[in-house]
Amino acid sequence: MTNRDELLKSIWHAFTALDLDQRGKVSKSQLKVLSHNLCTVMKIPHDPVALEEHFKDDDEGPLSNYGYMPYLNRFILDKAQRDFDVMEFNKMCWTLCYKKNICTKHLLIIDDDAFKVWCIFNFLSEHKYPLIIISEEIEYFLQKLTEAMGSGWSMEKFAVYKQQLHGQKNGLTAWEIIELVGTSYFWQVNRQTLSMGIKEVFQELILDVLKQGYMIKKGHKRKNWTERWFVLRPNSLSYYICEDLVEQKGEISLDQNCCVESLPDKEGKKCLFIIKCSDKSFEISASDKKKKQEWIQAIQTCIQQLRLGLLSPHREARLRRRELRQRQLVEDEDLTEKMKRLQAANEHKQKQLEAMKKKMEEAAAKAAAEEHRRNKTQSDLQDRYKLDLEREKLVRQQMEEQVAQKSSELEQYLQRVRELEDMYHQLEEALEDERQAKQDEEAMHKLQARLLEEETAKRAELEHIHLQQQRALSQTKAEKQELVAKQLAKERDLQAAMMQLDQLERERQGALEQYEEVSKKRERAANKTKTWKDKVAKHEGLVRLIQPGHKGPQRITNWGPASFTDTELELKKKSWQEQKRQNAQAQ
Repeated sequence: MTNRDELLKSIWHAFTALDLDQRGKVSKSQLKVLSHNLCTVMKIPHDPVALEEHFKDDDEGPLSNYGYMPYLNRFILDKAQRDFDVMEFNKMCWTLCYKKNICTKHLLIIDDDAFKVWCIFNFLSEHKYPLIIISEEIEYFLQKLTEAMGSGWSMEKFAVYKQQLHGQKNGLTAWEIIELVGTSYFWQVNRQTLSMGIKEVFQELILDVLKQGYMIKKGHKRKNWTERWFVLRPNSLSYYICEDLVEQKGEISLDQNCCVESLPDKEGKKCLFIIKCSDKSFEISASDKKKKQEWIQAIQTCIQQLRLGLLSPHREARLRRRELRQRQLVEDEDLTEKMKRLQAANEHKQKQLEAMKKKMEEAAAKAAAEEHRRNKTQSDLQDRYKLDLEREKLVRQQMEEQVAQKSSELEQYLQRVRELEDMYHQLEEALEDERQAKQDEEAMHKLQARLLEEETAKRAELEHIHLQQQRALSQTKAEKQELVAKQLAKERDLQAAMMQLDQLERERQGALEQYEEVSKKRERAANKTKTWKDKVAKHEGLVRLIQPGHKGPQRITNWGPASFTDTELELKKKSWQEQKRQNAQAQ
């Protein structure tokens, strides 16, 4: 829906408020005042002469022959610029109409909140006059308002209300939806909570505020970091001193060439991201990682919407809901048309059955008349031919047989009609089954074709895998044979090494035994030497000091410290080499 259609809704409320008799007629003086106010708010020079010229054929009556809408389109809306304040425009129309339609003293909302609900109604209402908001859009608005207030939404309660609403009318007017919200029918909240919820929904739907909150921005000149209140709209990111939106400090214009990227922490600031525009870049710090990701995602969504040339998300969602309802309406009309055709076909079949029944009744009447005539003829023959009794009895028997045959034929005919009716019902069921079977068969054919394609692809893939496996098996077999040969060689080497190790172990044991034997011999020799020296000292009476002998480097052998001479060591070495050579020859 264009902006002009939205403006016309507000003007329609003002025009209706001036129509005191509710006949669609407003006096020329009131139209002059309304037109002047519209031109003032929309910054258009007012031309009272054009109004007089337009209504010149109806100077005395309250309504011109051409109507107010052609004048409104030609002399006001066609000249409207995009730089006028739409909220001020809506305020002017609201001021003209709300006091004549509703009083907010007995409600939980003030006049400003009622104005916001009125704007939301104009946004969500159908573009048909008189304006109403249907139950689906009422549910959408009430759910939004419930989420904004942090209350729980009761689907059961709204379902009961929706059923009552459909029993009375198709939707609600602007003043009825204001009263519904003001009476707090669906919630148990105070005035302040309701006002805050209405404000949040108004900013989201009407002002196109997609996200807002405090963040820290890096300056371009002083390079200092300052906290600002940021407001994200579909094509801009504005920042203010605080959240009252009174003093705006700047605006970042978003277009399809912009991009937003995450930045690493620096200068003692965390959760940084940058918005790159064609002329400038803006570095911003969020309060935490979650807020940073939410802001980046929201800004990227706006840029993507601009690249696709789409409207704001809520306007797109409203268009999708209306398109869905339109498709549902078309489907319902098609279903109604099909039901009418089926009903007409059924009525045609009923007429055919009634015609067949009528024919059966006529045939029964003819059979009864024929029977009556034959009975009369029989009576006449009985009166005329009393003398020929045997002949009369024969004729009577023939007539009775014919009557019985006709009755049997009539019964068979009636039975045939009943069978035809049953066959007709069975035929209808068979046609329905055949139609369903055809649909199932088509679905099965599609499924079989898809399965056949998948099977062909799988078979080709399996054949490729099989070939790879064959090549891998051949290669593995060759490698296995080579490994077996290497393993056998290693086992042979291992056996030889083990045998050498056993031989060395035996030699080590022999050497240890020889070492122990030599040690024992040395001890015995030492003991003998000591005994002999004691005896010499005893007999000779000589006591001599034992001088230390030569202390050369101690020899270390495989059997430990050497306790034998170099000659003995050389002999043991030759004996060990000879034994090793003999073992090698034996192997």
